[in-house]
Amino acid sequence: MSEATTQQVTASLPEGRYFFSGNEAVAEGALSAGCRFYGGYPITPSSEIMERMAARLPERGGVFIQMEDEIASIASVIGASWAGAKAMTATSGPGISLMQEGIGYAVFTETPCVIVDIQRAGPSTGQATKVGSGDIMQAKWGSHGDALPIALSPWSVQEMFDLTLQAFNLAERFRVPVYLMGEEATAHLREGIRVPERVEVVERNRGPGDPFGTDEPDGVPPMPAFGDGQKLLVTGSTHDRRGFRKTDDPETHRVLVERLHKKILNHAAEIIQMEAYHLEDARVGIVAYGFTARSALFAVNRLRKEGLPVGLLRLKTLWPFPYETVEALTGSLAHCLTFEMNMGQVSGEIQKVCRCPLSVTTQVNGTIISPLTIERKIREVLS
Repeated sequence: MSEATTQQVTASLPEGRYFFSGNEAVAEGALSAGCRFYGGYPITPSSEIMERMAARLPERGGVFIQMEDEIASIASVIGASWAGAKAMTATSGPGISLMQEGIGYAVFTETPCVIVDIQRAGPSTGQATKVGSGDIMQAKWGSHGDALPIALSPWSVQEMFDLTLQAFNLAERFRVPVYLMGEEATAHLREGIRVPERVEVVERNRGPGDPFGTDEPDGVPPMPAFGDGQKLLVTGSTHDRRGFRKTDDPETHRVLVERLHKKILNHAAEIIQMEAYHLEDARVGIVAYGFTARSALFAVNRLRKEGLPVGLLRLKTLWPFPYETVEALTGSLAHCLTFEMNMGQVSGEIQKVCRCPLSVTTQVNGTIISPLTIERKIREVLS
């Protein structure tokens, strides 16, 4: 197994209850995880993350840099990571579009980093301050080639803290970029959260060893930093275990790309997180994620009080996608429903394995999907 280590460390704030926005919670989750570099460019609705990191990082011995744009932001994060720091950036849809080449480079060079995407209504500039969930497929397929990042989907301010911390741990454990796919509604929501006294953090294995290949079954090689004496070669071109370019060697490319996939897919059960609500006897089930799952659970709980057989599967991990779980669930349902603040991006993944009728409800007007909308659709299906 990888020699990445796990340890308990003191959280970024004294233990207790705090009344935070989602964006504030992201910053504190990152600091608790050991983030010591932030490179970013201000963009709504993520800007409060940058503002808090600018104030808090120097207090924690870290470095904050406002870059000239999002392309430079992801480049600075990659460089900081190879210098040995836990590094992150935060942006929204248009910034994610600009970062895609850099994110692909981070995947291919196995650079651990966290990318917070506070989604807003698009395409293009869209509605800069309104909610959306339109970046799900971009997180997986935005960069050319076969990239396989991890993407997490929080639904509360508490999870903006918790899943940011987990994002760093997954990035360090698997040497991969990890997305936190927040949404404007969750980012600007204010709720009480609990910050524990100590948190569990993962520290990368800094070697020695080949930095781009391993015979260990987990497929994650060590990652020494520049300055550790390993004479590093880091390139976005096809490379061997040591990092030497071998762009004309088909076997080198095959081995590299397949390992990058297997180190994630072979550990999918370790990575994927979900929560089930009232699915034991459900005949109608909802699959939802992010802020929309809050509305879905509210509607489900109301209908359960009437004795109606409805339930919810909430996806906390979007990539890798839990195909096996969704297939098994839909095999036990009479009907499955999805609700998304996009034109059905996750619904398309569900359709691939769905074993019952699937109803897809989309909403792209820059507002949240209300519990009443979900309740009406469930009643329509049940009738």
